[in-house]
Amino acid sequence: MGEVMKGILIAGSLATLLSFLFTPSLIKVLTKQRIGQTIRDDGPKSHHIKKGTPTMGGIVFLTASIVAYLISHLITGVPVSTSALLVIGLMTGLGIVGFIDDFLKIAKQQSLGLRAHEKLVGQALVAALFGFGGLHFRDSYGLTPISINLSTVRDTSIKLGTTLVILWVIFLILGSSNAVNLADGLDGLASGAAIMTFVAFIVIGVWEFKQSCAISTVLPCYEVRDPLDMASLAASMAGACAGFLWWNASPAKIFMGDVGSLALGGAISGMAITLRTELLLVALGGLFVLIALSVIIQVGYFKLSGGKRIFKMAPLQHHFELLGWGEVTIVIRFWIIAGLSVAAGLGIFYAQWVVSQ
Repeated sequence: MGEVMKGILIAGSLATLLSFLFTPSLIKVLTKQRIGQTIRDDGPKSHHIKKGTPTMGGIVFLTASIVAYLISHLITGVPVSTSALLVIGLMTGLGIVGFIDDFLKIAKQQSLGLRAHEKLVGQALVAALFGFGGLHFRDSYGLTPISINLSTVRDTSIKLGTTLVILWVIFLILGSSNAVNLADGLDGLASGAAIMTFVAFIVIGVWEFKQSCAISTVLPCYEVRDPLDMASLAASMAGACAGFLWWNASPAKIFMGDVGSLALGGAISGMAITLRTELLLVALGGLFVLIALSVIIQVGYFKLSGGKRIFKMAPLQHHFELLGWGEVTIVIRFWIIAGLSVAAGLGIFYAQWVVSQ
């Protein structure tokens, strides 16, 4: 326990340092290669000054988080877990899909990279591989990284079966990765909100380990494979995002790009799935859910009403921009929403445990 807790601290601290130190180097390389952000013509006019800002910064925090996680295990001597390796594979695979999308945007010098269906197919394929792999690799207690049961704040008695589990996993990962992608529209918004969600997963992972059926005789205990190591991976992701946020905060010196936003969304959903907190993701990722819902509502109402809109622009953050709110004001207020949502999610998680005693 002590070595693993030390590993969590090492992973978080090292990821922060690596991301903070190497992001400026990537900014220089991207600037030299003229790899910059393209801006939609129909977006807020205030965004046009951001044209040319280096993008694809997600490469740094994705790499920093993985390297920090692995080094922390080398230092502590604790073996890496199957669950963490699967989540790393998930966020790397989604990062590759995002990288291709970013590369095509830069090559074409336009805001459209992969077509929507092409991106979704790529995301779904990566998610399906994660879901399939997660139903294998049983540990000595017979636990797999992904449960065959539906989980809310913990596993329920509702068995989904292999096919439904994989389809459910695909749905969660597509929803989460695209929600984070939609949130990545203002300087620091997505990276700052993601930090809060990852911190919540650190707390959940440590708590589930302490109340695990493997070490606790108090019922109802948690039957989760590798919860403590998932906390370590969450710490590395939180730290990497924090180091990146220093350069991504307004006025941003670099954007994360789809390579970053899709990987972040994948990491968040992957951790929720492996920690058996799938439906709790609605609260823990509350801001991302709210932003995604604003797009769904806008598009749905536009089609049903024959061209009318509820919001001035979607996603939601752009609606407030057109109302005259400053970018920093929107980001801070949305961070407050994210923080309150995470706090509510942790409250629900703990309340369920208290009630079940």
